Amino acid sequence: MTTTTTTETETQFAQQLFDAYQTQHALTMADFAAVVSDEDAAYRVQAQLTALKNQPVGGYKVSLTSAETQKMFAAHAPLYGAQVADHFLAAPTTVCRGQLMDPLVEVELVFKAKENLAASDSLTDLWHKTTVAPGLELPDSRFADWFPDLPKNLVVADAAVGGLVVYGTEHDTDQQFASVEDVATPHCKLSHDGEELKTGVASEVLGNPLKSLHWLVGKLAEQGKTLTAGQRVSSGTFVLPPHLTAGHWQADFDHDLGSVQLAVTND
Repeated sequence: MTTTTTTETETQFAQQLFDAYQTQHALTMADFAAVVSDEDAAYRVQAQLTALKNQPVGGYKVSLTSAETQKMFAAHAPLYGAQVADHFLAAPTTVCRGQLMDPLVEVELVFKAKENLAASDSLTDLWHKTTVAPGLELPDSRFADWFPDLPKNLVVADAAVGGLVVYGTEHDTDQQFASVEDVATPHCKLSHDGEELKTGVASEVLGNPLKSLHWLVGKLAEQGKTLTAGQRVSSGTFVLPPHLTAGHWQADFDHDLGSVQLAVTND
């Protein structure tokens, strides 16, 4: 199990992140480059930041789930961020651009635990124990000019640059997909105001999004945490994300997953 004792410096950093989260006054990443010495320290800061939010944890997001994004952030494994419950939104929905600081748009599968998940669960177990929905994730950061230059440990500390997760209709994963392997095959199309911007496939997410969920459950267990019934997981992006702008965003998925629609206003 990783160290859970937070240093004074880490506590101060968490407070600064929380202040930026509340005020939307962006931090300068160069000022914090040496504050977190390693990934364990970064997760301790994230845990403190989560506590400061004083809201239920609605689930998690998993980042750096493709070879391309891991290379961008000089990482060799995924990372996760805890997300408060009211940052998971059912589609269709409307978001004001001013709710966020410098957001992107990602296309993901969103799993929900039907019961508590354990590190001993196999991919087949997770296939049976979850629901799945199409999703749009809006990653965001408390650091200015963060993408794609924010150091990995600062990404972790900043709740894995968590913003909002918009999810579509949820179905039992083992009813939506014929097998574990089938979860790797959905394709999606991301559009903005009717213009197709990106296409992607679920296999971009560690070869299979269930592997992302499996990694998360194991990582949480290492830290003495459990992914509990009702919590959702945004499992990793199919595409390299564009910036979020005002207008109508839509992600269309095959495999009868349906679509996710999001209106973004400047109000």
